[in-house]
This record gives sequence, C-alpha cells and structure tokens, in this order.
Amino acid sequence: MQVFRGFHHAALAPACALTIGNFDGVHRGHQAMLALLRNEAQHRGLPATVLTFEPHPRDYFAALSGKPELAPSRIATLRDKLSELERCGVDQVVILPFDQALASLSPDAFIQQVIEEGLRARYVLVGDDFRFGAKRVGDYAMLDAVGQARGFDVARMMSYEVHGERVSSSVVREALTAGDMARVATLLGRPYTVSGHVVHGAKLGRSLDCRTLNVRFGHDKPATSGIFVVRTHGLGGRALEGVASLGVRPTVEDAGRVLLEVHCFDWPSELGSEGGYGKIVRVELLHKLRDEARYDGLDALQAAIHKDIADAKAFFQAQHRQTSRDRI
Repeated sequence: MQVFRGFHHAALAPACALTIGNFDGVHRGHQAMLALLRNEAQHRGLPATVLTFEPHPRDYFAALSGKPELAPSRIATLRDKLSELERCGVDQVVILPFDQALASLSPDAFIQQVIEEGLRARYVLVGDDFRFGAKRVGDYAMLDAVGQARGFDVARMMSYEVHGERVSSSVVREALTAGDMARVATLLGRPYTVSGHVVHGAKLGRSLDCRTLNVRFGHDKPATSGIFVVRTHGLGGRALEGVASLGVRPTVEDAGRVLLEVHCFDWPSELGSEGGYGKIVRVELLHKLRDEARYDGLDALQAAIHKDIADAKAFFQAQHRQTSRDRI
C-alpha cells in the first residue's frame, strides 16, 4: 500500500476508485465499505484509494473555536489506521491536512479540486451520512448529480449493523470509554490494539520490580485509558500475556503525555533485558481491570501494580480453563 501526504505527487495513479472519510478505528462498517470499494476497483482496473484527513476535521474546528474539549477522542493512531487500511486491501491512501484552505472549499470546489483534479476519481463510494464542503452543505445527492454530469460514478453504502446496532466510530468510542472491551472487539471485528516502537522510558518499572515496554500513543486524547489485560505481539514467535497501563501516569508524571506501558509475564530470554527497544509491537487490550489512579507514593503504586498482575493472570487462567472445556 502506498501512502501520500497530499495528492500533488507524481506516483499517484492516473485514475482511481475512491472513498472518503476519517476511518478512525477501521471498524466493521468501514471494513464492509472497503470490501465493496476493492471489488468495484478491481472491476474497473483501478487502485482502491482512501482519502482521509489529519488532523480530524472536528479537531480542527474545536481548536478554531477555542474549545478543545469538543474534539473527539481518538480510537487509533495514524499508524494503526494505516495498518488496518492495508489489511483491508487498500492500494493507496492520501492524507490531506485539514486546514482553513480545505475547510473553506465550497462543495463544488471540493469536487473539482480534490476529487476530480487532485485524485482523478472515476468511481466514488461514500457513506449514507457523508457531508462535504464548507459548512458541510454538500451531500450524496449533490455529489451524485455532479458525477453524472461530469463522468464519474457515485455510489452510497447504507449503515452497517451488528446485532441490530449501527456500527460507527462514535459507538466504538462509547464502548471504549465504558471499558467494554468485548463489545469493542465485536464492533471492530478484532481485539482493540495499539502498536508502535518500543521507546526508552524513565526505567521506573525496574525499581518497582515490574519492567515495562513503553509505547507512545500518538494523540493526546485516546478513547480509552486505564489498566488492561493485554497480549503483545512482535517480540518473538509467540504472543506474550501481560498487563498494561494506558494513560498519563498520574502518580509519577503529570505532563499529559499518553503512554502505553506493558509488563509481559514471560519475557523471552533470547531478547535479553534490553532487547525490546526499537521493535514495533502490537498490543491487544483484551479486558479492562480498572481506571488509572493517583497513589500516595511509590510503595502504594507498587502494591497496586502487583495486584493488577495477579488479576490479569487470573483472567488468563479463567480464559484457558474455558478454552479447555470448549475442546472437550
């Protein structure tokens, strides 16, 4: 999959089948849309192309109004979004900066400058709630009428439901905020994951008898936080069970930086004590144990961590027993 920052790039295909959206989380509704896009693209001999935006348009408008609290929490980092788009068979992704110039385009100007001239789309697939252009006055009917007049096909995909519930990024955020990781996995069609490079931290975990892998979450407002039972991939041939904290570490740091700290129960001996740094890991958040908390000193923090470890191990033991019963 090719990724472009902006559409003024010589390597962009001369024509494409296109869908447009934020695709935060790449949930099952997104996946169904991308499967349809890929099918239509193959019939037309065109690359399946996603146009997305960074920052999120609502981030931009929240900052513009001086009300950052109106910005949506982020389900996935850009890295994770791109990884899921690639897994869904997308050929190329174009990331446009959502700024004043883009926000002020009229619907007709957006169609002409972005869809036609920028991406040269021959097929455009949008969701049933798709809006575009300044003040979001453009809609599917307008896009379809322009497409018929100017020679590109437009299609609309209606809402995707799971167990009678419309799947959307907002619903996924609600489930993440509630810490209902089983529901999140149902909406995503996979466990909720955070991935990234393992970076050096303050090494505090060593003094607390709990070494951790540190992965930065590339957004200051994640859709969930707390202490989780996790499974980590990317450190050898098997997934590693463990416990993790996702948040701002209120007891030891008050800088607002979001960090995922992962403690793996069985560290691969072949990696050595320093062997995780620089590796790209993928961490599945399987079950939420509790919210973050501020403790009165490191002794209280250490006691809480060891209880979390015990609770996480009990979760896996119960899961393994259930799996054994299912096999009988």
